[in-house]
Amino acid sequence: MALMSVRPHLQITQIVSPNPRIHTKTTSHYNNPLTRFVSFRSMSAVKGRGGCSVIRSSLIDPDGGPLVDLVVPERERVARRGEAEGMPKVRLGKIDLEWVHVVSEGWANPLRGFMREDQYLQSLHFNSFRLDDGSFVNMSLPIVLAIDDEDKEAIGSSPDVALVGPNGDLVAILRSVEIYKHNKEERIARTWGTTAPGLPYVEEVIAPAGNWLIGGDLEVLEPIKYNDGLDHYRLSPRQLRKEFDKRQADAVFAFQLRNPVHNGHALLMNDTRRRLLELGYKNPILLLHPLGGFVKADDVPLDVRMEQHSKVLEDGVLDPETTIVAIFPSPMHYAGPTEVQWHAKARINAGANFYIVGRDPAGMGHPTEKRDLYDPDHGKKVLSMAPGLEKLNILPFRVAAYDTVAKKMAFFDPSRAKDFLFISGTKMRTYARSGESPPDGFMCPGGWKVLVQYYESFQAEGAGQPAVLSV
Repeated sequence: MALMSVRPHLQITQIVSPNPRIHTKTTSHYNNPLTRFVSFRSMSAVKGRGGCSVIRSSLIDPDGGPLVDLVVPERERVARRGEAEGMPKVRLGKIDLEWVHVVSEGWANPLRGFMREDQYLQSLHFNSFRLDDGSFVNMSLPIVLAIDDEDKEAIGSSPDVALVGPNGDLVAILRSVEIYKHNKEERIARTWGTTAPGLPYVEEVIAPAGNWLIGGDLEVLEPIKYNDGLDHYRLSPRQLRKEFDKRQADAVFAFQLRNPVHNGHALLMNDTRRRLLELGYKNPILLLHPLGGFVKADDVPLDVRMEQHSKVLEDGVLDPETTIVAIFPSPMHYAGPTEVQWHAKARINAGANFYIVGRDPAGMGHPTEKRDLYDPDHGKKVLSMAPGLEKLNILPFRVAAYDTVAKKMAFFDPSRAKDFLFISGTKMRTYARSGESPPDGFMCPGGWKVLVQYYESFQAEGAGQPAVLSV
């Protein structure tokens, strides 16, 4: 499968060996220093008991060294909780808690807490950190905690603070804290490329936040749980890597989405596996990894999406034996090419060595104009040359549409464009609200039924606007 080029006119040749011990090599017809292509990480075999070779699927090292685990060991929790009781306290919002979850499990490895000022500036201006050994890791989104003047005064000169959850429970300790100015306009402009009103994360998190940021090292008092019936899907990077090892995967390809899975998505994922098999891999595993943190109000809720995803596996659209469905706990910024780097970096830490990227990843419509906020091709181009993501293989998303001749989802063929139907989100909502079925082969029946029930619930309850179903 061809990797992404930075300039579409460059002719790239991908040389692939089916021998899992041999790294692939990429050659270019032009020497462009801005163009960088990652090589396929090889499967490794290690000697197990009795001298037998054991396939290991930890195909890609965590970013910046061993995975951090910032949860306090169980035997130390009572003592740490007692210590935290006597500290100045900062109350977390719901999305702050999601970031505590993300950092504590190593998704942002090697980050060990909320960013101090030097880390924040590197992230904001360079999209990366320089480590002590001179190497770089990608860190395209600032992971920060805002406080107000009252909090700052209460903290005073205390070196440590306790973090309190939205429900008033002690969540974590932040050690060796540093407080610095929160320049909101600069943060928004550099993260989103605009300060236009209507950016969902800005309105929900940044606009009402305090004028100071506090950084420090996290010690999380116990694993973050949401008790929403979905915690069993929230596998940490360490747990995912163990599952890949258990399944003896020799390649892991990650697919992130925040929408229900239709058969076009499934076609892409199944075709990716087929291509990896053709390249000589024996057991590629799909990580179907829906985003589970903050999303804008018109996105389909997480519980509905997870139920729909389970029906996709039950109906056999995706193979449960070669698919792992798990929740990625990060909040969503809708920051386009800046944010897609974060999504890719986090999957490195989870053990994925291939990442599928599509049109306008992490993008959205412009909040005040009738156009996309970002160029739809820039996300995949940025990923191909982002600092710190060299070891990750970027797989471009192929466009799928409904083939009216074959009566199924298929990859779009420009030579017979009139035979293809692009079903918009608006059209799907119309189908779902009216109880009308989409064309046969568009989505598995069980998955479609979940969506119909979701939209019907709004009509029955007289609720506000239901979520927008984006395809």
